[in-house]
Amino acid sequence: MAVMVATVVRVGTRNARFQQWQALLGNRTKRQRAGEFLVQGVRPISLAVRYGWPVRALLYDDRSGLSAWATDLLDRVDAQRFAVRSELLAELGDKAEGAPELIAVVGLPPDDPARIPARPDLLAVVFDRPGSPGNIGTLIRSADAFGASAVIVTGHATDPYDPKAVRASTGSLFALPVVRLPSHRPVLDWAQAMRASGTPLRLVGADERGETPIADLDLTGPTVLVIGNETTGLSGAWREACDDLMSIPMSGAASSLNAATAGSIALYEAARQRRR
Repeated sequence: MAVMVATVVRVGTRNARFQQWQALLGNRTKRQRAGEFLVQGVRPISLAVRYGWPVRALLYDDRSGLSAWATDLLDRVDAQRFAVRSELLAELGDKAEGAPELIAVVGLPPDDPARIPARPDLLAVVFDRPGSPGNIGTLIRSADAFGASAVIVTGHATDPYDPKAVRASTGSLFALPVVRLPSHRPVLDWAQAMRASGTPLRLVGADERGETPIADLDLTGPTVLVIGNETTGLSGAWREACDDLMSIPMSGAASSLNAATAGSIALYEAARQRRR
């Protein structure tokens, strides 16, 4: 049954409300304090709605005709509606080609490892201290594509709720749990609790100096793949914590792989072994 939201607030100036939305674009602290972030694009907004994320507000262009997609969302999603002047919506869209049709303000989920499903075929990926929103969004997209249960982001890292990361994930951010943790220690505590409950979880780190080629590892059991920082790779703490350190054989002049690329290859190999 459609949910009609009667109240529409018009925003035609850079008032306090607009400034709050603008702060969500580039200020991680403001996003965390408000407990919400901006979502742009048809697919990301559609997936946020499909997977039941709390949509708090929908912002739309007050001067243009809306598509059937946008009209349908405005009719059936129970969220505050704001008719925003085109120039202001373009600023919030953070893109060069003009104002987007619709922007959603979505609530942040808790950063709790309990959100990760305890499944016998658990496959999770840790991205330690990623520095690029594009890389973190790409790895989330790969994790979704290859059937991973969750993505865990550790340490001083780029925010997965940065608009660039959300766009790079093409909406996959909404399809699986993404949990931010301050360091490797909470991950190890969670892994220990999983093992204590009977799940034989293994931590496998991707490292160019890893002793075992990835294809020689058995990744069919409950596995956490650990990917290090783009520049410095795995930290000493993660190297020590991992049960195995794997390498990805390469040829040619390349000395290393992009971190998100390495993570995607590892996820594919795990998925390949599990299909077999």
